[in-house]
Amino acid sequence: MIKESITELHLPYHGKRSKTVRVYIPEHEQGELLPVIYMTDGQNLFEDDNVAFGCWYTPKTIKAERELSGKAAVIVGIHNDGNPMERTNELTPKSIGKTDARKALPPFLRMLLKPQGELFDEFVVSTVMPAVEKQFPVLKGRNNTAFCGSSSGGLQSFFTALSHPDKFCAAGVFSPAFLLYSEDDMRRWVQSVMRDKMPYLYIYTGAGDELEHDIFESVETTYDILTECYPLELINEVVLLDNKHHESAWEPIFGDFLHTFLERREEF
Repeated sequence: MIKESITELHLPYHGKRSKTVRVYIPEHEQGELLPVIYMTDGQNLFEDDNVAFGCWYTPKTIKAERELSGKAAVIVGIHNDGNPMERTNELTPKSIGKTDARKALPPFLRMLLKPQGELFDEFVVSTVMPAVEKQFPVLKGRNNTAFCGSSSGGLQSFFTALSHPDKFCAAGVFSPAFLLYSEDDMRRWVQSVMRDKMPYLYIYTGAGDELEHDIFESVETTYDILTECYPLELINEVVLLDNKHHESAWEPIFGDFLHTFLERREEF
């Protein structure tokens, strides 16, 4: 039996700087290969040391799933290595449409919104995934690979999974920042990326504070858009109205997404 481990990588991010990526490998048998979940906000995923907003405690969730079902996954956490505004920019795609940050950001930050989600998407697909598949005991291929994130990370998870349905069979889309876009732009973009085989979408939102309530409303709008063209059997919307916009809400939701991905990934 090989013990669990966390390995830190520093990978080139568009030639400007390196970005931290941490890879959690659960305890596993010699020669065992595992499915993999790529996740945003790697600094919040593994432990609660020096995190500003809370922790997802993903190793604990992976261990619980192993005890429940005998299955486990590798977690690849891609860090936000800058300030919160830099995080918002790198996890906000431009190609979905013109952004309106009036509900998402305070006035003094709105002018600083410069969407760069396409660069992050390229980094995940062209740099992170090849590095992980080369160095770690992961299963390759669409049905062994998922993406997950929350808030701006939930938006980026949605964007990356729908942009690459050949690479991801499932996406955890938690409290996604859909409110940045108009209904018409979101509809246009979703319709533009539709293919014969699309990923399973686990879309979660709460409504327990002002921001999460606004996100809930935008999620409902986007869900209606998806039902116009997306296979209904590939959409799961989970709404817990009392939950706030916080890691303490996303931690248990991740456990349900993990279980669904591991149990049903061959179907997607």
